[in-house]
Amino acid sequence: MNDPMRGLSLVVLATISFVLLIGGLAIGVALAGIPPKPFTVGATIQDFFLTHPVAAKSAAIGAFGASVPLAIYAATASTRLRQLGITAPGATIALAGGVLAAGALGLSSLLLWTLSRPEVTSDGPLVRALYFLVFLTGGPAHVVLLGLLVAGIAVPGLMVGLLPKWLAWVGLVIAAIAEVTTLVLIWPGLDVLLPVARMSAMVWLIVAGAMLPQQRSVS
Repeated sequence: MNDPMRGLSLVVLATISFVLLIGGLAIGVALAGIPPKPFTVGATIQDFFLTHPVAAKSAAIGAFGASVPLAIYAATASTRLRQLGITAPGATIALAGGVLAAGALGLSSLLLWTLSRPEVTSDGPLVRALYFLVFLTGGPAHVVLLGLLVAGIAVPGLMVGLLPKWLAWVGLVIAAIAEVTTLVLIWPGLDVLLPVARMSAMVWLIVAGAMLPQQRSVS
């Protein structure tokens, strides 16, 4: 008999990660509004963190909490793929992408937490430098690596039939969008793709976790 908890684990892990990330951001926005973009000129960024340290800390704690189940999801999904007989690089790509995505998100959250400290926010240039690092690690780095996790599951899911074709193709599209966010480093205006790729990837991981089988069906 299948262990029901084993079947639910990927769904639970992805859901917890998603809820913690969105919850932290929602609390931060509720307390302080939409934060300024890192490319904003003037003292707006420093003023934001000077005025809203609790909002920054709330978002940071949520993101840090979200990074832990994301890393566990990557390890669990990789193990599941291997148990299903996947010997191609997909399982390893999923593991590497997921763990690195979790690490990037965790690093970004710790940098953001640092920006909640008054001894740091009194230094304008330091605030701007740290905020750029928050954006780079929690934005392009996290999203591009998250795309690898999605692709690492979607490709074998499509090639071997572990997932419905429509779901696998949606995952590949999401992964492609995630990789395209690398261009944010060249054209910052493409940063609108970051939340689209991040949120769609997290939702896809929940659905894929629910539909990834425990064992290969034998024809």
